[in-house]
Amino acid sequence: MIGGVLSAAAGLSMFALRDGISFAMSPTELQQAGIKPGQRIRLFGLVEEGSVRRGDGVDVSFRLRDENAVYTVRYDDILPDLFRENQGIITEGVLAADGSFVADTVLAKHDENYMPKDMAEKLKAEGHWKGEEAVSQ
Repeated sequence: MIGGVLSAAAGLSMFALRDGISFAMSPTELQQAGIKPGQRIRLFGLVEEGSVRRGDGVDVSFRLRDENAVYTVRYDDILPDLFRENQGIITEGVLAADGSFVADTVLAKHDENYMPKDMAEKLKAEGHWKGEEAVSQ
């Protein structure tokens, strides 16, 4: 009886929290994952050189890449001061129906140490790594 009540409570809690869960992935992982538009995720990678386009006000778009895939990211807020091309960043948001990524959060730091360990390892393997050691997110 008590086990059933606890199971039901855990199930209801997970159901209620499902919209707050976000998965972190690289552009290649996102491309292969079959994520549906509107699902909240974290997307990490390098800002492609020459891809930053500023629109009206604070609107900006840029391309986020890893070794095999690229996504256009749209963001309509002020970018962090440390945001730069060829910079490792983490974005949070949703995949749009047109295949672009609509971010509501952009996180940047002075080097690639600000990204998950697997992405830093991929950058090292490609020869793009500039930091000494990865710090897991």
